[in-house]
Amino acid sequence: MILETTKDDYARLILGQAPRNLRLPDTPIAPTVILEMLAGVAGNVWAVFSPASWLMVENDEVVGLCSITRPPEHGVIDIGYGVAASRQGRGSAGRAIGEIVAWAKDHAGVTAITADTSTTNIASQRVLERNGFIRVGERIDKEDGPLICWRCTTA
Repeated sequence: MILETTKDDYARLILGQAPRNLRLPDTPIAPTVILEMLAGVAGNVWAVFSPASWLMVENDEVVGLCSITRPPEHGVIDIGYGVAASRQGRGSAGRAIGEIVAWAKDHAGVTAITADTSTTNIASQRVLERNGFIRVGERIDKEDGPLICWRCTTA
């Protein structure tokens, strides 16, 4: 299941604490510096749009995060997501992205979702394909290297 994040959720995750009476996995969802960056990105998105991100929850445990990476433009939201290393390969990302696609289809202001995956991250590519995303191009990111660009029309 996905739960819309709050500022308190990020504050707790940054401190290594579980939010909302949930549990945390035995490996971090992301390093503290990444959680701090994601909290900042969420703040920028919250200024103009909500939700900004979601907790991925399985059996009362926060196993990952999915974030809108920048304020939406012309009805398009761009997402990024990650799952704790010890919880990968269990279908959590696929279920969460499926819920986000369903949410977007019911949200009149969202016409499409975009995402990027590493050319070597086959698991993430499959998550997007299974949830209706279509490969629309490639690009090189100075930090992440070669990426595949994906899009899912929701309107």
